[in-house]
Amino acid sequence: MDFKIIDNGVIAPKGFKANGVKEGKYGVGLIYSEKDCIAAATFTTNKVVAHPVNLSKEILKNNRDKIRAIVANSGNANCFTKNGYYDAKEMIKETAKLLNIPENSILIASTGVIGRKMPMDIIKDRIKNAYNRLTEKSDNNNTAKAIMTTDRFPKTIAVEFEVNGKTVKIGGIAKGAGMIAPDMLHATMLCFITTDIKINNSDLTKSIQNAVDKSFNNAVVDGDTSTNDTVFVLANGESGVEYKECAELFDNALTYICIELAKMMVMDGEGSTKLMEVCVKGCASEEDAIKASKSVVRSLLVKTALYGEDPNWGRITAAVGYSGVEMDMDKMDVLISDFEKEVYLVKDGIPIADEGTKELELAEDIMKNDKIKIVVDLKIGNYENTSYGCDLGHDYVQLNSEYTT
Repeated sequence: MDFKIIDNGVIAPKGFKANGVKEGKYGVGLIYSEKDCIAAATFTTNKVVAHPVNLSKEILKNNRDKIRAIVANSGNANCFTKNGYYDAKEMIKETAKLLNIPENSILIASTGVIGRKMPMDIIKDRIKNAYNRLTEKSDNNNTAKAIMTTDRFPKTIAVEFEVNGKTVKIGGIAKGAGMIAPDMLHATMLCFITTDIKINNSDLTKSIQNAVDKSFNNAVVDGDTSTNDTVFVLANGESGVEYKECAELFDNALTYICIELAKMMVMDGEGSTKLMEVCVKGCASEEDAIKASKSVVRSLLVKTALYGEDPNWGRITAAVGYSGVEMDMDKMDVLISDFEKEVYLVKDGIPIADEGTKELELAEDIMKNDKIKIVVDLKIGNYENTSYGCDLGHDYVQLNSEYTT
């Protein structure tokens, strides 16, 4: 990599502050820039849309070059609720008053239970508490924890690189453990990214969309697309480095940030114990590569085999087969690895890891690891895609059967 990993997430880039508070099931996180930011975003394509998504879209439509802050709450999705739009506006109004910035310079996001009215007294209290903490110091981890729901751990990362003696930083936080599924155009969770690069809105929009397509849009926990899915990226230009000086490097670093956060979400999938990285290559088209890799990570049979540490390659080939991609089963390879050792399960369409073979023994040993890579080579083209998924076990059913109770 031409960049290095650093600490402090969204407060690593110059000119950003953040803090948050989580008390009980309700939390609020605030991210603040000392200067106006260029902003870009992607949102859910679910037709049941949360009020904060609609409000943020409105704000970005006319004010995407003067964004100063993000306010996000956990515990309530503010979706399918009467007067929820006005509750979202009230959250922004309260934040604007405390930060002394215009209301139309603040983006908003929510996560939690759908269909319940926002407990505005509680949420406004959390906003004040988060602001009080922000005035004392910045704390990236507090901010990441404030937006968690069923997440088991906060998700955060930052990187930096140098351009002509100046340093550019990118930092991010995210939340997501359930209701994670890829969509061809947008993201499927909450993710907030800050950077001090100097960039215009067009370039930032292209860069974040490309990063989202390669990361969050390839991540599957349970196949459900949320009503609140949002990715925000804010760029305040404080590094003094122009995007055109380092376009490829910046794009690669931003994509890396998103891929690592996507992996954290998948690894934190509700009740999950294992991460699977599925690369399908040798495809006839990019569309086929995407369809096939997503089909494998979506497969309930593959996910349960992963949980049971069973190298059942038949389920993998079946998932590729029913994806509808162009393929010849007599040509394909299937192999698995733990990123150190690997073994072919199928080679040139011939089963290798059969009962009683050394290959099957090695495959069973590999499946005991918590990170598994599956590679499928269709050998009919030059396109490939990598998707990310997790196993599916007893805890997922328990967590989601009791979610609102």
